[in-house]
Amino acid sequence: MTALAALIRRDIKIALRVGGGALIGVLFFLTVTVLMPFAIGPDLAVLTRLGPAILWLGALLASLLTLDRLFTADHEDGSLDLIVMGQTPLELACAAKALAHWLAAGVPLIVATPALGLLLNLDASATSAVALTLLVGTPALTFTGMIGAALAVTLHRGGLLLAVLVLPLSIPVLIFGVAASQAAITGPLSFGTPFSILCALSLVSLVIGPFAAAASLRHGLD
Repeated sequence: MTALAALIRRDIKIALRVGGGALIGVLFFLTVTVLMPFAIGPDLAVLTRLGPAILWLGALLASLLTLDRLFTADHEDGSLDLIVMGQTPLELACAAKALAHWLAAGVPLIVATPALGLLLNLDASATSAVALTLLVGTPALTFTGMIGAALAVTLHRGGLLLAVLVLPLSIPVLIFGVAASQAAITGPLSFGTPFSILCALSLVSLVIGPFAAAASLRHGLD
């Protein structure tokens, strides 16, 4: 557990420093949310209706933008080989790295959601609902994207492969995240059903992601 805690602290420090990727994701999320009202127009009703989808799409793309650094930096400096050959199970190490990535890159997006919701004409209850769905759904984006990051780590053009692999797997999370947000804001659907499915997707990715990523790393580094 000490080794896993040290790995989490190390990855968070790397992500939060300049060029680490966490700040880039937040700035991208801010840019997408700020530009959308200019593209859609001044109709406040349309902004309110599309607000949850815009916030979720921005969070998805911002998460994808920072995923390529999940294993690449460790592969470049050789520390990934030490992690693979270490005594700590690789599955737990992958889970720790994904948790650190979510804490450094996912949590800031959730914190910024209430402020950015004001730009989309969302009230406090609506932005709270979107933030709650992001809190539950973004772990699924991280642990699912970790699989693609592990597959792409040994490739020279892995960024393109990462997008091709991760985006289709992220569509169910996006659908039920937006559905839960819309149900909480406007109805008429029940909030519990899509929210429960969103929780289930995060739990499934939490179980499958580390094992799939570990198997991809072992195969790719052999």
